[in-house]
Amino acid sequence: MTTAISLFTRDLRVHDNPVLHHAARAANVVPLFVLDEAVLSGAFGSPNRVSFLLDSLADLNRSLESRGGRLVIRRGDPVAEVCQLVSETGAEEVHVARDVSGYAQKREDRLRLELSARHCVLHVHEAVITTQPPGAVVPSGNDHFAVFTPYFRRWCEQQTRAVLPAPDVLRVPEVQGRPLPGRRALCDGEVSPRVLRGGESEGRERMREWSAATVCEYVHAHDDLAADATSRLSPYLHFGCVSSTELVVNAGPSEGEQAFVRQLAWRDFHHQVLAARPASSERDYRTRHDQWREDPGALHAWQRGSTGYPIVDAGMRQLQAEGWMHNRARLITASFLTKTLYLDWRLGAAHFLDLLVDGDIANNNLNWQWVAGTGTDTRPNRVLNPVRQAGRYDPGGDYVRFHVPELADLPTEQLLDPDRLQPTERRRRGYPAPIVDLAEARERFMSARGRG
Repeated sequence: MTTAISLFTRDLRVHDNPVLHHAARAANVVPLFVLDEAVLSGAFGSPNRVSFLLDSLADLNRSLESRGGRLVIRRGDPVAEVCQLVSETGAEEVHVARDVSGYAQKREDRLRLELSARHCVLHVHEAVITTQPPGAVVPSGNDHFAVFTPYFRRWCEQQTRAVLPAPDVLRVPEVQGRPLPGRRALCDGEVSPRVLRGGESEGRERMREWSAATVCEYVHAHDDLAADATSRLSPYLHFGCVSSTELVVNAGPSEGEQAFVRQLAWRDFHHQVLAARPASSERDYRTRHDQWREDPGALHAWQRGSTGYPIVDAGMRQLQAEGWMHNRARLITASFLTKTLYLDWRLGAAHFLDLLVDGDIANNNLNWQWVAGTGTDTRPNRVLNPVRQAGRYDPGGDYVRFHVPELADLPTEQLLDPDRLQPTERRRRGYPAPIVDLAEARERFMSARGRG
């Protein structure tokens, strides 16, 4: 009687999961998740993400139980725990999703080596975390695309795999696991007060509501900060609670749906860059030879949402409160840090990773490089003026009013342009003066990049 191990990593779902689908073909299957000490003790182990992870694992276990199975929880090194489980169960095969970070690639290599010595076959499944696997869409003469537009054209031409059903019944042998721990057993710190609840059930409900009601307006409203008309599916995509393949396959022909598909392709684009260049998680993809400033005071003001620029502060406070930030606000706040303050993008990426539920190395760090001009942006020296961005994407000031409540009753023009807010009024409201002059900051940046 054959036994297979389905090793969950960032694919915490039963619907459209090639890993579980193929492992479940064996007579017995062991659904396994390992609480990886190396990951939990690093940047991943933040309160928001750990909270979302535990929600997702509890929901996954309920889904498996409804099919006669259960989730086996172990804690430690995933390679050692998988090998131990192979010894306990006599499993002939292990199934896992391919991932792209340097750590994930090394984990896969170690698994293959250790399982081979035990005469156990490792099956690595593609297109589980992304729609198109890294390496499937490549230009001639290179191992990845460095510019999104030609990548997207080729991406659209690729065949997408079929959406797989959830298994009806699972047969899990008697093996020992751990109870799911509480969050404080895994990490210290407080969870953001309005953080989303994790899990496939939550993600699929959000996916249904988004597809039924909002997505058709996406092309017109996705940059409107106050409208909040994005899907908010990014945390569920990051943890694999919903399938990007299912979203793409089910997307219709409307402008909104196709604009949303384009955003899913951006996820794949960054994953294929990181798969080919793992060092770009920390090193400049394209160096501009920046001599970044050191200014702890300015960094702290940016982190806590006290720069004196309301649109920037609103974005940073949304991040603190929700563990999430609107994509347009991410662009504005990242440009302000890297180009207006001229501080290292790695400082911003680390702060985002500390709070974002959807924070992963591919999308977070490579998007930060894109904004900083050290990544794949074809206009590396563009600077987003926060006053102009506010006027364009929050023209009524409602986004700022919600996230910067001390300014909520101000006239709109004062919310959009901090120069219109008098010093006495600032002091009365406890709101800081701008920490930098925009014109001087732009000149400093352009000079530093050799364009002044």
